[in-house]
Amino acid sequence: MMGKPILVTGAGGFIGSHLVEALLRRGDRVRALVRYNSRGDWGWLEQCPRELSDGLEIVVGDICDPFCVRSAMGGCDFVFHLAALISIPYSYQSPTSYLSVNVTGTLNVMQAARDLGVYRVVTTSTSEVYGSALFTPITEEHPLQGQSPYSASKIGADQLALSYHRSFGLPVVVCRPFNTFGPRQSARAVIPTIITQLLAGDDQLRLGSLHPKREFNYVLDTVNAFMTLGEAPDIEGEVMNVGCGYAVSIGELAELLAAVVGVEVAVYQDPDRVRPVNSEVDVLEASYAKVQSLTGWEPTWSGREGLLAGLSNTVDWFRDPEHLRRYKPHIYST
Repeated sequence: MMGKPILVTGAGGFIGSHLVEALLRRGDRVRALVRYNSRGDWGWLEQCPRELSDGLEIVVGDICDPFCVRSAMGGCDFVFHLAALISIPYSYQSPTSYLSVNVTGTLNVMQAARDLGVYRVVTTSTSEVYGSALFTPITEEHPLQGQSPYSASKIGADQLALSYHRSFGLPVVVCRPFNTFGPRQSARAVIPTIITQLLAGDDQLRLGSLHPKREFNYVLDTVNAFMTLGEAPDIEGEVMNVGCGYAVSIGELAELLAAVVGVEVAVYQDPDRVRPVNSEVDVLEASYAKVQSLTGWEPTWSGREGLLAGLSNTVDWFRDPEHLRRYKPHIYST
């Protein structure tokens, strides 16, 4: 992957910014597509270490604009497509936005990659496409069940990407991470929601449903999986789960985080934060045997010990007042 610049879409976001930094540290040249805004804000890339900036080119635009995407991709052999709308609650309010960004945006990436002869596109899926598990651990053969407009849009994006592989031979790999967490994650996710309330000194945690079980991948593992899928041979057209092999309920997660922060707190289930009954996904527990077999990737932050270590790192990051001030713990972020 060395040589020509590597395009990363969604580069200013949580996972995207970590991926950009990892590529730069490896010595790659990166072209980072970030969403235009009138403030000239590059998202989390604003914090990219100065010593890495020589290899970084920022392109400001919109994934929904095919001309922008094609221009950003020019001269790149590798593409990591992470740009997406990802909040499940907001997808209930604005489903059309999710089709525009997640499906049409993916179409723009695939068509530009086809036209430009890109060597490989790694596109980002989500474990939410499986819906409530019919069996565990969930393999890539599990049926896809759209239980929210968000998950339906990601199913559409995945299938569109795979259709470009089957129809046109586009070298696509689908990376399907289970829940990723770590520094810089947005407040729409459960771990930042819990941490910021705890650090704000609240004596009562306001959460949604407490029974669902999730696997939580530390962000550095997810980034390493992306990089592995970018260069492993003979995996075009494959879908790969990325997991850690350990699932906990949201209620258990809240207890673990309270212990890491060093406080005792009651948990209150806020009705406004509970998904519609038929939309809730009860269990997401991954099998990552396929990616391990085909590429050799496996999680470093695995099991209960890996989860606790990742949670500790994440809490430490949030304790920095400069980081914490970016969050509003008393406002429910959809």
